[in-house]
Amino acid sequence: MLSGYSFRNFKNKLFFALCLVCVVVAVIPLASILFEVIARGASQINVQFLTANSLQGGIGPAIQGTFIIIAFTSIVGIPIGVLSGVYLAEFGDNKYASAVRTINNVLTEVPSIVVGITAFAIIVVGITGTYSPFAGAIALSFILIPIVARTTEESLKLVPNSAREAALALGAHKWRSTFSVVVPAARSGLVTGTLLAVARIAGETAPLLFTILGNNYFFQGLNQPMDALPLRIFNNSRQPSPELQAQAWGAALILILIVLALNIGVRLASRGKLRR
Repeated sequence: MLSGYSFRNFKNKLFFALCLVCVVVAVIPLASILFEVIARGASQINVQFLTANSLQGGIGPAIQGTFIIIAFTSIVGIPIGVLSGVYLAEFGDNKYASAVRTINNVLTEVPSIVVGITAFAIIVVGITGTYSPFAGAIALSFILIPIVARTTEESLKLVPNSAREAALALGAHKWRSTFSVVVPAARSGLVTGTLLAVARIAGETAPLLFTILGNNYFFQGLNQPMDALPLRIFNNSRQPSPELQAQAWGAALILILIVLALNIGVRLASRGKLRR
């Protein structure tokens, strides 16, 4: 029979081993995807591929369009998501906040293709009458906002109440203590939530099919169709041509690198601010 200490030590090692197995099981599919994309897409990467338009065998317009749509969506969605999360965490002890929280949870679970169809019916058909980056940004905002709001709310709830009480004891108003003390204390969580949301929208295809349509040329205006990497990957992967399928693998690799670069860049920038 094992003694009490030996049994606890055995349980500790067993739990560690199970956690390690779960990590390996989770990493294997991710590693296989990365390996496949790199193996098939790396050979496509060159200056011509990155700068030429699709008629010349490149993905330049798709890269440009991806950055534009990410920027527009972030400008629209991140402030709304952060402020919604602040309201739910700091002022959300009422029936209105409960309704907002329910709506936010529903939006989080809505399939992206439903968001795309809705944006198409309301914006493309009903308001602008044309495919455009504006319609794409609005559609993707409805995917980004719930994620940012949820992570903002949870991050702010982790800030100790003593920080709030100290600010209030010094005579600060509730709103001032929230934005001067609580939000800076939760900055790391806010950055993580924002990056998670941006990574999510960067790879969305369905909403873009219904809102920006795609284009073989570089950006031509806010009221014109536009290309993006998810669209280029989707369209090329469905073609019988091996050359176009190879371009889809190269575009997939570039999309992964863009998301990785955004994550690293924002992490480094936020770390520098936290140190100061």
